[in-house]
Amino acid sequence: MASSNRVLASVTTVGERAARSWDAQSYDRVGGPMTAMAIAVLARLPLAGDETVLDAGCGTGRVTQILVDRLPRGRVIAVDADPAMVALASANLGRRAEVLEADLLELQLAEPVDAIFSTATLHWILDHPRLFERLAANLRPGGRLVAQCGGRGNVSALKGIADQLAAGPRLRGFFDGWQPPWYYPGPEETATLLTALGFTGVRTWLEPWPVVPDQPEEYLATVPLGPYVQQLPEHLRSDFVDAVIDRLGRPVAVDYVRLNIDATKPA
Repeated sequence: MASSNRVLASVTTVGERAARSWDAQSYDRVGGPMTAMAIAVLARLPLAGDETVLDAGCGTGRVTQILVDRLPRGRVIAVDADPAMVALASANLGRRAEVLEADLLELQLAEPVDAIFSTATLHWILDHPRLFERLAANLRPGGRLVAQCGGRGNVSALKGIADQLAAGPRLRGFFDGWQPPWYYPGPEETATLLTALGFTGVRTWLEPWPVVPDQPEEYLATVPLGPYVQQLPEHLRSDFVDAVIDRLGRPVAVDYVRLNIDATKPA
């Protein structure tokens, strides 16, 4: 992997400021639904093959590998805030991409990129005005932003069940003062933010994307219920996930609603 000194003018790693931590090995095992969503988003990004593209929230690098394949003469800078994700992405990608641990709210690349691609990441960042300001600052004039994240109504049924259980007498003490580490915006407020930053051709829309995971217990514990599970001691975690599944019913269906984002920085 090339030296990160060439890539970043300034990087602040999030460490304890991360909205949540991840079990990267588990995510790599069960993350097929996230990969399927990302492939559909990547299809919206036109590439000639020689561009420099930022993968903003690369996770374990599974989708980054697909992006790299579309850039035979180009370059990929893959960024994630979670140390475990970065370590696994670095191992999976080797020298095919430059993988960096960095906070997107503080990201400053040495040179702007031709495009920014992001999936299943931006809803884990609460400060969207600052987020889109930094993405715009790292995008060259004429560059494209193509992204997807959780949007208004995302996992509302699943979250409702988890909230009820967390508020019960057995568990409520573990959630005192807890603030959910996600933000699911609607298309209107996101379009307003992008337009205010000068982006043109702004398109934002919601898309229901229900998922029936192959390994529901591990998938729920690792991905959508991860922030709840991490609040609990080890001996209560499986019981919590099982209780959610009992109320949700089988087959387990996760009621994702995705916010799609397409925009261009003015030339």
